[in-house]
Amino acid sequence: MAAKKILIGSRKGLLTLEGGDGDWRFTRSAHLGNPVEYAVEDPRTGTQWAAIDHGHWGEKLHRSKDGGESWEEIALPKFPEGEKVFLAFAQGEEKTKAATLENVWVIEPGAADQRGRIYLGTNPGGLFVSDDGGESFELNRPLWDHPSRAQGMWFGGGRDTPGIHSVVIDPRDSSHLYVGISCAGVFESRDDGKSWRPMNKGLKAPFLPTPEAETGHDPHFVALCPAEPETLWQQNHVGVYISRDGAASWAEVSQEIGPVGFGFPVAVHAQRPETAWVVPGVSDEQRMAVGGSLCVCRTEDGGKSWTELREGLPQENAYDVVYRHALDIDGETLAFGSTTGNLYLSEDGGELWKCVGGNLPPIYSVRFA
Repeated sequence: MAAKKILIGSRKGLLTLEGGDGDWRFTRSAHLGNPVEYAVEDPRTGTQWAAIDHGHWGEKLHRSKDGGESWEEIALPKFPEGEKVFLAFAQGEEKTKAATLENVWVIEPGAADQRGRIYLGTNPGGLFVSDDGGESFELNRPLWDHPSRAQGMWFGGGRDTPGIHSVVIDPRDSSHLYVGISCAGVFESRDDGKSWRPMNKGLKAPFLPTPEAETGHDPHFVALCPAEPETLWQQNHVGVYISRDGAASWAEVSQEIGPVGFGFPVAVHAQRPETAWVVPGVSDEQRMAVGGSLCVCRTEDGGKSWTELREGLPQENAYDVVYRHALDIDGETLAFGSTTGNLYLSEDGGELWKCVGGNLPPIYSVRFA
């Protein structure tokens, strides 16, 4: 079995874990002392990317072309002069503010036939695109100019401004894209970003005056099954949803009795579209493991039933919560990290978990390389 590599973005830097067959070791660290909000390796080139929030110095974007041995800072994109962010719940003159890049929430390499393509999903709701490997970025105007944004139906979900956290590329057609925006919903483009439409039929947003509005929803993370891209999953603020028709409609598959409902991440099996994993949490006020007992829940029938996977996970006094980018899957191997600095890994689809790091900084992202 070939060794696997995992990039872990944390409150105190970027950590690299490598191994397999029960033997996992931390092999590298970078950007120590600085919050790495998201890190990913481009499978086309091996280039590693890291979005870093330096606090006082603001957001930075870094790139490594030698497997993480050395890093270079890349110029961040800027919103065009005069652009405004709409603050949906503000009043009077505070209804808008100048659009400035607050953070890079996700870095998504393009498809195999787009060698230089890199996407950045940002707050306040901008999708930036590079076709030269990150040397330059351009704001995708059709999404930014979508009428629903001007109507105030894009707004902050945990931050003051909306943010793009999921960029999903159809493996059959690189011009077919989905983005997840918190809060606005899922949007689709079939023409390489030249036009966009909301894809939120079936979602419910009880925090809105119209719970089934076309936009204004809060998907926490969106993923598809590579072997069957018509099947998408999302962990939403108000439940877990599946779509089997390319996001044309969504069906809720949360549990009426059981922990599956609120949470942040979702992972989908690459070959079995009906198999997915979530890490439930207590909603809103607490943001911690349900009942102080950490579990991962798996469905193998599209959400008709769920199995609670607890072996190897703490079952009392657990305060872990797992952020939307902090769960990932490669084959039958899953890994997730929590805000309490615990990193768990399973090599058998979640049946047995092992803590491979228990004294880490709060974890923001976990991504297989």
